[in-house]
Amino acid sequence: MGTLRDTLVVFRRYFRRAITSPLLVSVSLVQPILYLLLFAPLLTSVPGLSHFASGSAYQWFVPGLMIQIAIFSISSGGWSLISELRSGVLERMWVTPVSRLGLLLGRVLRDIATLVAQAVIIVAVAIPFGLAPRLPALLLAFLLVALLGLLMATVSYMGALKIRNEDAFGSVVFGATLPLMLLSGMLLPMSLAPRWLQGLADVNPLLYAVNAERALFAGNVASASVITGFAVIGGLAVLAVGLASREFRQATV
Repeated sequence: MGTLRDTLVVFRRYFRRAITSPLLVSVSLVQPILYLLLFAPLLTSVPGLSHFASGSAYQWFVPGLMIQIAIFSISSGGWSLISELRSGVLERMWVTPVSRLGLLLGRVLRDIATLVAQAVIIVAVAIPFGLAPRLPALLLAFLLVALLGLLMATVSYMGALKIRNEDAFGSVVFGATLPLMLLSGMLLPMSLAPRWLQGLADVNPLLYAVNAERALFAGNVASASVITGFAVIGGLAVLAVGLASREFRQATV
């Protein structure tokens, strides 16, 4: 109960800061909305994309955008942690009775809440363009995005504690997230790629998240893609939380 209480206290602190600075959330939405408005309409004319024969391009493209938001907006959270390390804020928190695990999970919970809110906005913007999600499947899609947010946030904070340098952290984040995005099939289906590139994509966990999201938006709640996506992302998220919590407990300034 103590860790849960500490988590909620830390969450309220950081979530209050987020909602009083809506510019930060708005900026992270600009790129996905531009993709939504300027890129998705082009997909209907790409040869070989039979995915759109029975529905809108947005039905296929929006799930990928939701994963993209999770990658870029959540993975950059480590910058704020490094800033607090440099300013001494985190050091003062560490000597309080608040548990180290609560300090981690409170931040992560704030990131997940912000991510899900952004995903809801993206879906709402896409509905006038032809997106027609089914409510039960949509709720599962948001749950999968939340799990991915849990994974990305804990990895980001763990990396920030290890690196502790903004410039180096930025290089690592960009170097890791770009190939993950390109090999996830979020912009174009990996079925169009050569076999060697498909082989690389098969070891990318984000590919399974994207496939699961698209299956959910198509209404296939019990498909193998959905089960695999939840299993892969959920399993990695649990592993990441365990590793990050150990890193927080052992960290020193």
